[in-house]
Amino acid sequence: MIKRTTIYLALATALAAAGARAEGRLGTLESGRYLCEVPGDAAGLASIPLKDMWFDVINASSYTASAGNGTYLLTGKTLVFTSGPYKGMKFTQMGARTLRASDAAGDFAKMRCVRTGRGAAD
Repeated sequence: MIKRTTIYLALATALAAAGARAEGRLGTLESGRYLCEVPGDAAGLASIPLKDMWFDVINASSYTASAGNGTYLLTGKTLVFTSGPYKGMKFTQMGARTLRASDAAGDFAKMRCVRTGRGAAD
């Protein structure tokens, strides 16, 4: 009994320390498909879809993409993919349905992902 209590106390301490470093409240994205795109130009399409970057939020903090499954962490308005094919990618939540890539370089610097509705998992 004491050993179990010690483990729970250590876990609670670790979680409290992690929460103190988080920049905002923990949250989750709305389930469904997120379509990613970059801006086009006046001579062509208004936006260019990046179908290889599309993903579905399937439940709580899990997502699935064409390259596999993973998890994410949403703190305040900052989204970080913590495992899976997009591990390390960061986004800023611009609204209830829109994410903008942050800390990205090259073609992905202007990428945004918009929730369009139910995903393939629904």
